[in-house]
Amino acid sequence: MPSDAESPAAATAPVKAAQVEHLHALRGRSDIVGPALRRVLTDTVRAWLIRLFEAADPGPGISLVTLGGYGRGEPAPGSDLDLVLVHDGRAPDVGTVADRLWYPIWDAGISLDHSVRTVDEALRVAASDLRAALGLLDVHHAAGDEDLSARLRERTLAQWRSGARKRLPDLQEAGEERGRMAGDVAFLLEPDLKSARGGLRDVQILRALAAAWVTDAPPAPVQEAHTLLLDVRGELHKRTRGRDKLLLQEQDSVAEALGYADADALAHAVADAGRTIAWAYDSAWRRAGGVLSQQGWGRRFGRTRRPNRRPLAEGVVEQNGEVVLARNADPAADPVLVLRAAEASARTDMPLAPHTLDRLAAESAPMPVPWPDAARDAFVGLLAAGPPAVGALEALDHAGLLVRLLPEWRRVRSKPQRNAVHRFTVDRHLLETAAEAADRTRRVDRPDLLLLAALFHDIGKGWPGDHVTAGEKVVARIGPRLGLPPEDASVLTTLAAQHLLLPEVATRRDLDDPATIRQVAGLVGSRGVLDLLHALTEADALATGPAAWGPWKARLVGELVDRVGAWLGGAPPPKPPALTADQEALLSAAAAGDPHLLVRVGEDELVHVTVAAPDQMGLLTAISGVVALHRLDVRRATAYSTSGRALSELVVSTPYGRLPDEAKMRSDLVAALGGSLSLDQRLREREESVSLPRRPGLASPPPEVLFDDSAEDATVVEVRAQDGIGVLHRIVGGLAGHGLDVRTAIVSTLGADVVDAFYVRGRDGGPLPAGAERERVAHAVLAALE
Repeated sequence: MPSDAESPAAATAPVKAAQVEHLHALRGRSDIVGPALRRVLTDTVRAWLIRLFEAADPGPGISLVTLGGYGRGEPAPGSDLDLVLVHDGRAPDVGTVADRLWYPIWDAGISLDHSVRTVDEALRVAASDLRAALGLLDVHHAAGDEDLSARLRERTLAQWRSGARKRLPDLQEAGEERGRMAGDVAFLLEPDLKSARGGLRDVQILRALAAAWVTDAPPAPVQEAHTLLLDVRGELHKRTRGRDKLLLQEQDSVAEALGYADADALAHAVADAGRTIAWAYDSAWRRAGGVLSQQGWGRRFGRTRRPNRRPLAEGVVEQNGEVVLARNADPAADPVLVLRAAEASARTDMPLAPHTLDRLAAESAPMPVPWPDAARDAFVGLLAAGPPAVGALEALDHAGLLVRLLPEWRRVRSKPQRNAVHRFTVDRHLLETAAEAADRTRRVDRPDLLLLAALFHDIGKGWPGDHVTAGEKVVARIGPRLGLPPEDASVLTTLAAQHLLLPEVATRRDLDDPATIRQVAGLVGSRGVLDLLHALTEADALATGPAAWGPWKARLVGELVDRVGAWLGGAPPPKPPALTADQEALLSAAAAGDPHLLVRVGEDELVHVTVAAPDQMGLLTAISGVVALHRLDVRRATAYSTSGRALSELVVSTPYGRLPDEAKMRSDLVAALGGSLSLDQRLREREESVSLPRRPGLASPPPEVLFDDSAEDATVVEVRAQDGIGVLHRIVGGLAGHGLDVRTAIVSTLGADVVDAFYVRGRDGGPLPAGAERERVAHAVLAALE
């Protein structure tokens, strides 16, 4: 081991301390933001590298270059250093020089990507490694032999240009895969500013295309969008130690630092920047395909070598893999042309040519009101294309054509959603819902109304107040403007007003209660509307995110639809299910005075916990506490009593798919009922041992208790609260402590919140009377939650 005096770090210690401390301090300063932050980071690091290089005592024929963020002069506080020590192959002791450079950087706690190469070696690596080739395009001379650094840069650019035919298809494919993995900056509520489509990586690709001489340099709007994302990333790095994903919990502080009115204004600006970059990115690749098509690479870039025009619709043709206007098309005299062009784009999955969009935007006549049938048919045909319709509608939006056709769209464009289950902005969610609905058009008798409802179901989120109420009013105006007959416009309005009906009832109400079925049937009115709502529910949930739909919810919604459909068809109300043989056996065993418990996987492939015990106050409270103690999440719980015995059936989800220990659960239940196991204390201890922080961007409102009189022989108590360990146990305890009999408990989790519904009877065996009694129940539940 060398002594400290002999170590590479010690050799350069005098030049590092002050500047390193300054660099670390800069990373946390709140008064330096945006371009000023990047400039001072770049200047500080470059000055430090010059001193390190001089202290390393290099000989001739050596230079130090920076790549990546510091090479481009665009670092964020968490950016690593990407350095290459370049030498001419004749420099002595280049390894020693490298050690004297790298060790102080490591000792300073700065992430370092480093290499030592001659120019020829660097080019050989770049020839076989696309990432290395892209990195060398950002080379910037830091210290040493400037001619050597310039030679590396010149030969890198020459090699990149000469190899464009080979490298660019791979580069495009890599970008597409990255976009599939990371999503879109423009539409995600928590976008990856660097890797997502429309992010910083795409701007680097645009520069690489320009360096290959196949496209122009990124235009001013792209540069402005790029600067905005760099500003946001800089502030994000200060708060997250270098992470690039703009989480909801960080958006308030980033917005404040950059001078935005609030987190929504920041998110809107980021989304618009992502749209601008993504549009330029797609357009650049099409132009690159045109340039390279002469060398046989056009087809890979979505272009063909055929100059022929293929008719697609009236006034619309295909040319070179793009949708363009026919030579005799006249947008000023044909207001429906824009929709026919968009429909053709979606149906063929070919992009609208930029010059076509420019011409449509400049010359298109206003759409008559109400829309002619041909316009509505083209619009529905566009939506019916499914996923390709998303790109066509985005193209119209980029050109400003969509808001001309649908002025309400301006209210939801790039609008973020402060909801844990949503992954997209409002406008993208509407487009994705319409795309999902296109796969379900054969299940309904009015596919056109399904597609329109999917596109407009959340349009009310662009207005203040409850989005369903607002959306009902907005859609009531849109339907007639689209030229729908009054009866169809009424159905469209109903679909918007009731688009949450099926999932909310299915997951929060007792489907065995005839009153539930009658209520839903009365709201939908007909089998046709019911089927439309069913398809819309699925499309909406699938477009929302993975937490919004699954086998459990699909089964409940399907069961509700079947029962309501039967009711609308004249069938009698459903009868409560009969006890199974296992349930009968448990009740018989419980007659001896001890609780008995059975864990099984039901026909629905969910875990069922059945408990039979002597009927007593607090039984369901104890059962729910034991279930929580065993790390089980209750989906639904029902209680039934007869002859002094009680039967409780709980449907639960299990951690990691493992069945709970039946014997241990029974033992804990006996102990809890006997008073030797304090469930409240054990659950508190478990809650304290598990970190469940709330994200500031999704702060929950205070708990709320609501009452619903829709049930036949009980009152529905609905509790909305933040989820947590033992929440169900605390609520049931509050109800039981007030002397209420919980007949059924239905648990619904929405992100980090729960909406639990309890069918309860009062001390007299009937529904709760209105007034003071309900106020006392609400107070008891809220106290239990506190």
